[in-house]
Amino acid sequence: MITNGFSYLAFILFFAGLVVLAERHSKGKFFEYVPAVVLIYFVCMLFSTFGLWSKTESVNAVYKGVKGNLLPAMIFLMLLRCDLRKIMKLGPKMLLGFFAASTSIAFGFVVMYMLFKSNLPADGWRAFAALCGSWMGGTGNMVAIQGALNIADADMGYTLLIDSIDYSIWVMVLLGMVPYAMKFNKWTKSDTSAIDQVGAELSRHHESLRKETTFSDIIFLLGAALAVSAACQWASGFLPKSAFMSGTTWTVLLATVVGVLCAMTPMYGLPGASQMANTMLYMIVGLIASRANFAELTEAPMYILAGFVILGIHALSLSIIAKLFKLDLFTCGVASLANIGGVASAPILAAAYSDALVPIGVLMAMMGYVVGTGGGLIVGKILSIL
Repeated sequence: MITNGFSYLAFILFFAGLVVLAERHSKGKFFEYVPAVVLIYFVCMLFSTFGLWSKTESVNAVYKGVKGNLLPAMIFLMLLRCDLRKIMKLGPKMLLGFFAASTSIAFGFVVMYMLFKSNLPADGWRAFAALCGSWMGGTGNMVAIQGALNIADADMGYTLLIDSIDYSIWVMVLLGMVPYAMKFNKWTKSDTSAIDQVGAELSRHHESLRKETTFSDIIFLLGAALAVSAACQWASGFLPKSAFMSGTTWTVLLATVVGVLCAMTPMYGLPGASQMANTMLYMIVGLIASRANFAELTEAPMYILAGFVILGIHALSLSIIAKLFKLDLFTCGVASLANIGGVASAPILAAAYSDALVPIGVLMAMMGYVVGTGGGLIVGKILSIL
């Protein structure tokens, strides 16, 4: 049994590294359906269930210190690839598609909660607020909301369970719809001529960016991220607090704002930010899982069913919006997966239509990082009122 805090952190990070290495060299399709971050969560949760480590004073101190300080740093680095000026070049119809997807997801959460709240715990809305952050942005947004709302680590097991099972099936549904794009576009009477042009322009821009990561990039980005984390935690102490807006909530929101602003500076072009953000993300996910227990997932089927209800409402709402505003299937599908799947899967769906459209999937997914945390917190507030 691990009782030392440093050994506990070292084990989790080493295990995360092994999973990521296995994903990189895997020739099968296992990791296409079970992303590395999900596998890390559930295996660390399994280790916790069997008591591989003990919640000693040393372990608790490392958990609290590392998770609390790395979270704002991760958010800052994650958003450095989200230049709002580039996002605006997507054009009105694709931006409409993205925000239509975000709004319909939020609507799905509200309707689902009204239907299921009698069968859920009194604070069940917290887990769904975190899930909403993930389904509007990504796992980083989910972790940010978990910290902002002080959601119990045990409850995050439900969030990851829905995010894994329901999301995987939704990806297969969207990929399966690609051959029917022409029929869908004929039904909505959409014009797709502008999409190829935008995709080509974005491809040229991404190819022009420097991709080699240097030591100076790494040390500067790491120092900047930790400085932003410290500054945001300090500034949050001067802001008004309430039952919903805690100091951690303010810290998360401040880090989000700083990240978005810095992405419009030369820091946007620095390589290595996403890799460093993912390193912090996997470490934080492993730490969260290390406090959970499989024995506490007694209501898993209800949560999984609730996730499918959300996706059903989202699909129906987005189809209606597509018909009203003449949106094509590519825009709707990539917008949906940019929200629900993030940068790991939206480009895959875009590539299923055309390789030239991959940058659109990437850019839409990056936009999800910007709105995911705030959107999840707003939905969480609505659910708490309900």
